Amino acid sequence: MGKIKNALISVYDKENLSDILKVLKKNKVKIISSGGTYKKIKKLGFQCKEVSEYTGFEEMLDGRVKTLHPKIHSGILFKRNKKIHRKQMQEKKIEPIDLVIVNFYPFETVIKKTSNKRKIIENIDIGGPSMVRAAAKNAEDVTIITDKQDYSILIKELNKFNGKTTYNFRKKMASKAFSLTAYYDAIVSEWFNRDIGLEFPERKTFFGKKINELRYGENPHQKSSIYINSIKNDDINLKQLSGKELSYNNYNDVFAGLDILFSNSSSPSTVIIKHANPCGVSSNKSAFKSFLKAQASDPISAFGGIVACNYRINNKIAKEINKTFFEVILAKGFEKKALRIFKKKKNMRVIDISKFEYESKTTSKFFDSAFLLQQKDNLVFHRKKLKCVTKNKPSRKELKDIEFAFRICKYVKSNAIVIVKDSSTIGIGAGQQNRLDSCKIATQKARKFQPKLLLNSIAASDAFFPFADGIKTLINAGVKTIVQPGGSIRDKEVIDTANKAKIKMLFTGIRHFNH
Repeated sequence: MGKIKNALISVYDKENLSDILKVLKKNKVKIISSGGTYKKIKKLGFQCKEVSEYTGFEEMLDGRVKTLHPKIHSGILFKRNKKIHRKQMQEKKIEPIDLVIVNFYPFETVIKKTSNKRKIIENIDIGGPSMVRAAAKNAEDVTIITDKQDYSILIKELNKFNGKTTYNFRKKMASKAFSLTAYYDAIVSEWFNRDIGLEFPERKTFFGKKINELRYGENPHQKSSIYINSIKNDDINLKQLSGKELSYNNYNDVFAGLDILFSNSSSPSTVIIKHANPCGVSSNKSAFKSFLKAQASDPISAFGGIVACNYRINNKIAKEINKTFFEVILAKGFEKKALRIFKKKKNMRVIDISKFEYESKTTSKFFDSAFLLQQKDNLVFHRKKLKCVTKNKPSRKELKDIEFAFRICKYVKSNAIVIVKDSSTIGIGAGQQNRLDSCKIATQKARKFQPKLLLNSIAASDAFFPFADGIKTLINAGVKTIVQPGGSIRDKEVIDTANKAKIKMLFTGIRHFNH
């Protein structure tokens, strides 16, 4: 590339302009600018020509049309090595624009601060992205800068190469520029989709801003990073108070725990997660008891897991938690004494979830060049459609545990069986290829850790029982109530088995697969 002779600067964020302007002046670069940027450059004491003077066309439509002019875009898109381009530029007396420095109207910031649709729409930048795309397309000849953090790199480039930039640098900046325009447009698109309630548009674009590069992914040989995908927040609002950085697997477990925790916030609840599966969940009037009961569900699996609480952790609870090795502690605040206890374990991550909130109504799964998008599974069951199919009927008190068991079942990897007593899990069978094995695992765990609670317990299944063998396993263990979707061709056989054992069985008509 030849020496940069003309630069166009049009930025909403006008910080750190002085240093770059000094270098441009040193290299005798002429500057074109518009509106507020023009005034800022002049105020800083540098020479600049206003866009309207350069194009001979006044700004109009409240500033909506400023840089959308052939003289601007020809100057940017001009291919210097093409004869016909050179001839046309000479005939029209248009100078090439070699450097473009642009950042956009703060659409992302505005939608997080206001619901005023007129104000939001006026902050959709048109001219900025148009110039950025043009400059990035012509990276062979034009340098595009879209991030003020890159000013220092540009300065080094110009100083090193006497007012020029290398093609590798321009390509890198062009890649960053197209990432920005795609990100910006995706946020605008998402805002419009949400505004009209469109969950499954014909074309879906995901946007994300990197928060952190993680140490590694699920395994040490895999690289990983975490991104935020939000039109409401600038952060994921998980405030880490102590401990080492969260890993990929930590985040996976954290989000699994939060899903369960936020599904039932009516009473103090504790969720213990291991490998994205709950190994213990309990709701109780006493926060302390909710932790004890959640841990008692499967104390072996709990070791090395994460604890998620929808309450403020006090000194007493912290002391109890500290008796076991946990990777992560999540809670809605911590008393000072509790925090001091946790901070003694330097590796244990302690996170305040007080400001965490859910935003999206959908979930997605990616498979190389394809992805699946679906609504979140926010339903437990329809109370009015809940059907008792056995002669024995549940009491009102039992219905509370029935709902608790079926709710937790949603978050256990399929095939899933959850056994509960008094709003606490006592046995969980997860992730098996057949339902019978899940029944065996759930009952084995309950027998091992809380055998006395198995008698008259309640079991939930995420899908129907294809055979009666699964419920026989549960009945033989002491389960007296089973809740399941129903819908098998052998439902009659399953119901007959339940009636013969004099247990209670309810059909929800709702399935909760979680793959």
